[in-house]
Amino acid sequence: MITAIVMVHTATDRIPETAQAIADLDGVSEVYSCAGDVDLIAVVKVSEHDQLADVIAGRLSKIEGVRRTDTHIAFRSYSRADTEATFSVGLD
Repeated sequence: MITAIVMVHTATDRIPETAQAIADLDGVSEVYSCAGDVDLIAVVKVSEHDQLADVIAGRLSKIEGVRRTDTHIAFRSYSRADTEATFSVGLD
């Protein structure tokens, strides 16, 4: 699984509608509205690199209200939940 974190700058008056339209895209697992330098953060999960271009450049960036995106590809995931799940395998 390939994970990309997409920082999305939006038109201020369209944040809720833009967030929902992004969340409705296939390949987008989560969208967060946030304070700071960006308006939204979208988490994209796909099985192949070519799909990133389709989801992000092909669809997400064309949604009404999206002004600019900045994409970061994740190399590895570190999560307490993942670690705890690994150590609990077979204990049931």
